[in-house]
Amino acid sequence: MAIQLKINGETKEVNADADTPLLWVIRDELNMTGTKFGCGVASCGSCTVHIDGQPQRSCVFPVSAVGEAEVTTIEAVSTPQAKAVQAAWQELDVVQCGYCQSGQIMSAIGLLSSNAKPSDEDIDAYMGGNACRCATYQRIRAAIHRASDMLEA
Repeated sequence: MAIQLKINGETKEVNADADTPLLWVIRDELNMTGTKFGCGVASCGSCTVHIDGQPQRSCVFPVSAVGEAEVTTIEAVSTPQAKAVQAAWQELDVVQCGYCQSGQIMSAIGLLSSNAKPSDEDIDAYMGGNACRCATYQRIRAAIHRASDMLEA
């Protein structure tokens, strides 16, 4: 079935069943591979994208549920929060293997968009659904604090 999506500022038409997870449409139909498959049950966060600015696990989100909403993937984030998070990630050398990082970054952007000065507890609660196989959680937390400071400056 033909479905129109607003993704990364463009309207795209894809051929997919209504119940196809958005993740597979993004990766297989649109060839955007920054969004990763991790678990398939919304437990790890690797597949996180933004739907109308809110983090969403795309592995369990049916493409038909997107409707008129705007989907943003890691390839197109460009808000001030996104730029600060990306800069902090680089400055503090957060990435180890990197597999989970697009989802971590998308969630961190969501956090800073709703809470500009999160505490450690806020970060842990918000980011709790994002798993990192390399256990870079301390660096992730530090980078979120650094991004918050960058936004404040």
